[in-house]
Amino acid sequence: MRHLWSLLAGVVAAPLTWVLVALGQGGSTRTVTGWVETRAFDTVDLIEPAAYLAAAGIVLGLLGTLRWSPLGPVVAGLLLIAPFGAMFADPLAVRDAVPDSWEILGEPIPLRLPLDNGTLLLLGALLVMAAFSVQRWRRWPAPAPAPAPAPLAEEPIDAQADAPTLESPPAIADPVPAGSTKRNGDSPWNTPPSRAGSDKTES
Repeated sequence: MRHLWSLLAGVVAAPLTWVLVALGQGGSTRTVTGWVETRAFDTVDLIEPAAYLAAAGIVLGLLGTLRWSPLGPVVAGLLLIAPFGAMFADPLAVRDAVPDSWEILGEPIPLRLPLDNGTLLLLGALLVMAAFSVQRWRRWPAPAPAPAPAPLAEEPIDAQADAPTLESPPAIADPVPAGSTKRNGDSPWNTPPSRAGSDKTES
């Protein structure tokens, strides 16, 4: 599809460039010639032809530099070179075939001027050479898919980790020897005498 659109752009750009260049060169030639004859000038008169030439340069620049299919620049370049190349066979017949009486809003379009001074050959050669750029024959790389954002890991909430830890008091050793019948909370005064002591006393 890109080759088709490039081809259509080249077919439209070639005659459009020819007309714009003819308007710019014709207006510039008339303006400068009038300045030379009257020995007076007003540079405002040069704005209109300069705008035509700048527009032609923009059209050719877009066609020749953008990374479209090279088919468009090649076709447009050959269309511009063909009239000048045909002059090598029969220049008078070629000039007679080019209309030189067109007007746009009362502005004459000297279509033969770019043909006579070789501007068409120059612009056509530039477009054809633009097709030899290696980058033009390559497709645009496919955009890499954007990486999906990593899911945020939910950290478990440890209630015990946030709560302050209370250290238990050290254990107090029981002074009562093992095997004693003393219960917790008994004092020496209410402890009953041992059986061995009582037997000794009775004897």
